Amino acid sequence: MKKVYKSVESLDKRCYEKYGLSEDLLQEHAALGIYEHIQTLSDITNILVVCGGGNNGADGMALARLLDGNYKVTLCVLGEPKSPMAKIQYQRLQKLGIEVCTTLPNQDFDVIVDAIFGSGLNKELNDFYIHTIDTLNTKKAIKISCDMPSGIDIKGNPSQVAFKADTTIAMGALKLSLLSDLAKDYTGDIKIANLGLCNTKYEETTNFYCLEEQDLKLPIRTKKSSHKGDFGHILVVAGEKIGASVLAGDAGFALGAGLVSVLTHDDRLALPHHIMHTHHIPHNITSIAIGMGLGNFEKDEIKKILTLDVPKVCDADLLHSDIILDILEDENIVLTPHPKEFTSLLKICDIADIDAKTLQENRFFYAELFCRKYPNITLVLKGANTIISQNDKMYINPHGSSILSQGGSGDVLSGFIASYLAQGYDALQSAINGSLALTLSAKTYPYNNYSLKPQDLIEGVRKL
Repeated sequence: MKKVYKSVESLDKRCYEKYGLSEDLLQEHAALGIYEHIQTLSDITNILVVCGGGNNGADGMALARLLDGNYKVTLCVLGEPKSPMAKIQYQRLQKLGIEVCTTLPNQDFDVIVDAIFGSGLNKELNDFYIHTIDTLNTKKAIKISCDMPSGIDIKGNPSQVAFKADTTIAMGALKLSLLSDLAKDYTGDIKIANLGLCNTKYEETTNFYCLEEQDLKLPIRTKKSSHKGDFGHILVVAGEKIGASVLAGDAGFALGAGLVSVLTHDDRLALPHHIMHTHHIPHNITSIAIGMGLGNFEKDEIKKILTLDVPKVCDADLLHSDIILDILEDENIVLTPHPKEFTSLLKICDIADIDAKTLQENRFFYAELFCRKYPNITLVLKGANTIISQNDKMYINPHGSSILSQGGSGDVLSGFIASYLAQGYDALQSAINGSLALTLSAKTYPYNNYSLKPQDLIEGVRKL
């Protein structure tokens, strides 16, 4: 997993003070990082670099200097250079005789580099920049952003318009704002530019992490002499919408649980042959999946289940009820809300009364608030970039995509997490692995992205 920071200013400052690396030297390495990425591209001749007047623009000016002579470079500087480094880089361009234009040229380019604002944007764009970014977005070219697509603010929220990059080159380390749900349609692939020293020296400790594919730990069985009871027993609590519990149970079985039982009083429920039907709580269960498809439920019965000293994953309808308050001090509890469910949960817990739009614009903030109040709980806030948080630690799974925007995906996720819980993994490990298993299973789907069924996710996890 990669370290993530709310801001890298303190990391840059440490480079100046501890290692004697100047701002100029870091900037040259930032430009070199983008230059090296451009060198990996094929059939590139004409490059447009568009700069602002701040330090992000200075990065772009340094890049134009590196590109000049090896490519046909057009450098567009919007307004007067304002920051000290922008003035220095601009002077270097003049001494080298590199031409600078102040308006966007009306021609085609192979590559467009956006170095207008970067990660420090803290105000609304004016009409000039809205028109400029709109125009850049309409051009057919490979698009690269320096540090942050222009128009994305420090919270990771797009302004009225934002530059749509194919690749964003983050400077030194990942920033939390790059991993917001709302930024995902603009960042493209995110790469990190080295600023002149190795990551272990540049980075400091952090409570935020970005999950990588290799972080998935599958529950591969190494014990040769074993039986089904060695791998746990999931109890899935069925409700009005019984299909949800069937999906969760099947998902849990596919990811290694030795036994799966569905608790229901409906004798007509048709279950796969490998999943057991029960009217009572089995004595040997090792995890519980509850909430998915629950609908209207009898509180006394659900309370009895929630009091069991067994790890639980709680989803959907359960998160709209104040009954959830009974277990928020417990350990080995995983909650898996989508945004609307989380706003309901925040209100029930007397943390905040907000709508889903406000939440989406401040996902990291409200996840932190919740986990500060309930440090024992593991929160899985579903989204394009799912947040997995416990106490003061936060892990972001960036591998989600719109292919998962189908009914039943959340039920499968609950089953995956319940399976890890049943097999003895703790709540945080179960949440991280279950979430990664879901998103990486979706990546293996070979057909059109609108056609996935929940069963395809279950099938896909067998091939990871």
